[in-house]
Amino acid sequence: MKETRSPRITSISWGHMEVDGLGAGKDFKLYPGGGREWNCNETNTRHLPGIQPADVQELVENGSKVVVLSRGMQLQLQTCPETLQLLKEKGISVHVEETKSAAKLYNTLAESEMVGGLFHSTC
Repeated sequence: MKETRSPRITSISWGHMEVDGLGAGKDFKLYPGGGREWNCNETNTRHLPGIQPADVQELVENGSKVVVLSRGMQLQLQTCPETLQLLKEKGISVHVEETKSAAKLYNTLAESEMVGGLFHSTC
């Protein structure tokens, strides 16, 4: 049976994150049962207009019922309205927070929820 618990963020600081079972990296895409480093160049995501629907699709496909989106350490990363609308249409709760707050909330939710998240560890 596939593990459905979302991996826990064990450490986060400017430009560096550590995630149980995934190791260290800069930015992460996490979801029930796993995750990977998040390369925003895959979807050409920039601070503006921000996190795009394509960025959260993997979270949805991997069973996330709640999604936490980080805004960066200095709140520079935005989220496209279309992304929020897509999650709403799919009945997925979403939280948008500063990165350290997002990581703390994500870890709390991971104890009991099918949570996914996108984490940007710099600006």
